[in-house]
Amino acid sequence: MKPLFLPIFKTINLSLEEIEILKDNFTEVHFKKGDIILHSNESVLYQYYVIKGCLRTFYIDKNGKEHTIQFAINDWWISDYIGYFSETKSVLNIECIEDAVLLKVAKTTIENTYDKIPKLERFFRKKMERSFVSFQKRILANLSQTAKERYQNFIKTYPNIEQHVKNYHIASYLGITTESLSRIRKGIAQK
Repeated sequence: MKPLFLPIFKTINLSLEEIEILKDNFTEVHFKKGDIILHSNESVLYQYYVIKGCLRTFYIDKNGKEHTIQFAINDWWISDYIGYFSETKSVLNIECIEDAVLLKVAKTTIENTYDKIPKLERFFRKKMERSFVSFQKRILANLSQTAKERYQNFIKTYPNIEQHVKNYHIASYLGITTESLSRIRKGIAQK
């Protein structure tokens, strides 16, 4: 049977020996819609690769308002990377928006594997570089684009996600109200 983790590394060639080494690094986990797999102020031990499902990371401000930071759909990664990389408590929460099948991998496991399979370090570095670029683009968009432009970029980044997430999650991600989101959609539909 083909290991579930192989699609993660579709861009690199792995030998049978390397596949054997990786086999024990990833653990398949299942969650139900509504499950919170990480709460703020917890230790962040894992990052997750989404095989199936939809998840989101969100921050709760001091007034209790939720701010969606990221969505993760099939073939995406998710974690609280502040806590994961700095080895501090989580700032974010991770919620399953749909039933999910994930592969989890511990930071220490991956770092130990870099010595055995050096090309993995480059693979994960490139993944983090792409993520960093994406987050900076999002920050710049929030500073310089209209809500309509942010929504249109959201649709390009997450095609077909609207059928999986609630309107208030999308509005929270865009930094607007659900009413503003409705007006934007109505304006686009009328064109």
